[in-house]
Amino acid sequence: MTALPSQTPADPAAVDQLLSRLSLEQKIGQMIQAERMAITPDEVAEYHIGSILSGGGSAPGANQPADWIAMNDAYWAASMREGPGRVPIPLVYGVDAIHGHTNVLGATVFPHNIGLGATNDPSLIERIARATALEILATGVDWTFAPTLAVVQDPRWGRTYESFSDDPALVARYAAPYVRGLQDGGSDAGVIACAKHWVGDGGTTDGNDQGNTVLSEAELERVHMTPYRPAIEAGVLTVMASFNSWNGEKCHGHRYLLTDVLKGRLGFDGFIISDWDGVEYLDEDLGVAIERCVNAGVDMLMISVEWKRYIELLLASVRAGRIPMARIDDAVRRILSVKQRCGLLSRVRPAERTTATPGVLGAPAHRALAREAVRASLVLLQHDKQILPLAPSARVLVAGRNADNRGHQCGGFTVAWQGTNGNDQIIGGTSIWEGIQAQTPHAEFSLDGDAADATRHDVAIVVIGERPYAEGMGDIRPDRKVAPGSSPAGRTAQLAPYGQSLVNAELHPDDLATIQRIQARGVPVVAVMISGRPLRVDAELAHTAAFVAAWLPGSEGQGVADVLFGAAPFSGTLPMPWPHGDGVWPRGYGLR
Repeated sequence: MTALPSQTPADPAAVDQLLSRLSLEQKIGQMIQAERMAITPDEVAEYHIGSILSGGGSAPGANQPADWIAMNDAYWAASMREGPGRVPIPLVYGVDAIHGHTNVLGATVFPHNIGLGATNDPSLIERIARATALEILATGVDWTFAPTLAVVQDPRWGRTYESFSDDPALVARYAAPYVRGLQDGGSDAGVIACAKHWVGDGGTTDGNDQGNTVLSEAELERVHMTPYRPAIEAGVLTVMASFNSWNGEKCHGHRYLLTDVLKGRLGFDGFIISDWDGVEYLDEDLGVAIERCVNAGVDMLMISVEWKRYIELLLASVRAGRIPMARIDDAVRRILSVKQRCGLLSRVRPAERTTATPGVLGAPAHRALAREAVRASLVLLQHDKQILPLAPSARVLVAGRNADNRGHQCGGFTVAWQGTNGNDQIIGGTSIWEGIQAQTPHAEFSLDGDAADATRHDVAIVVIGERPYAEGMGDIRPDRKVAPGSSPAGRTAQLAPYGQSLVNAELHPDDLATIQRIQARGVPVVAVMISGRPLRVDAELAHTAAFVAAWLPGSEGQGVADVLFGAAPFSGTLPMPWPHGDGVWPRGYGLR
């Protein structure tokens, strides 16, 4: 793997010298990543913990940058304590900053990946990743679990919006720029990237999250491995194992995929981290599950609560010879090497870093970049009448439950794991309604469109579509259970799906009712859809003069208004097919 130009050059001798000083207990500690709510700074010191993370919605204090810096500083100081039997090694803190540093109130929220895939602009993706890295660093954090390199094959998957496209070539186009944007700030101004989820997460049967991907090895490599090659060539430092199975065998315990292919054939020399409690899906016996996972090639274990139990079982397995000492040394060597190459071993404590500057979060330049991305991501699907762009003098009615809802337009993984509703938690930015107000003084808001009046309104903009969701709770499936084969042993996820149909009129009948109510009163409708995937919108299309796919645009809803009112042209194209009527709009479609 080629190091980025501004990374600290790898120094294997220094890493081996550091490794040689560690006891078995310290080595095992380096392999543990605990969730912040389950561990104290004193426990970090006592157990030599290598990493801490924030799960979705897990934030310190009042969730302000200063709270994050203080928390990270306390954990860092604990990891660096001197004492008998202790070799100070700074821990690394990880977050899901997958479309901006969205765990933190006031961060810039960029469009989710599906919208970025519509922009056809790798340089834009690199700039977004760089801005995200700066906002992460502003809170004293070192690592983000991004980019997601899934190649979605079925829009019923609840993580469709985390994928750039159903085309592996397009996803691969964005992989290296994303990694460079995050990591290429060097030892002082870069964060660790994490390519995920290895491998096949976007190809499960029926789109079931954590399900079974049934493919030949040639197809798995052609479709789902393709984006990882440029990410590895760009120097990505970590990779996350995937929850899904490949032909019935869970990826977390798949030695061939993790060790032989990823570390061997593809030459990945960073470290592999498990997903959230992903070990526990391998076997009912946690000790056996841990052995399978570590022996397969996972180097660091992400654990929600029971991290002390993991340490006990890991120590017992090594002492009994069920996990070879050579495997432990390889894992810890990889972890230490990443910490050395990203500059973490030489960084000052978080409170003293020049990058830990609260004012960077939600900076005007970052919000302007997000607004640019929104403009570039919009796809014009239908334009029966030349109604767009709208004139600032137009008398506009704005309606729909997503029109004035920043939480809905940001989607999942924003402030909370499943996202948020309303405007209160999305600090800064604009809803689409707020953006329209900035474009024209002749706008009126009516949630359900009941105020529509052809004598007072020239046009109506109705903002429809999905509410926020994440992971399996966004699946479209008939029941609560995960797909057969996804959990052959051990734990089984039970998550209520988003719905049972991709037909928007069945998922959100109020959308169609609002559109029909307005049209029946003689006001032409421009529909703007907020969604993390293509939905069947045949009924809505029949009652609209224009239809715009806005994906999940994030905090800067004014970017949508910019294009509707002609301040920027429509330029986005579909990153995956969108069915309609008896046909389909193909990938690459988009009216001008």
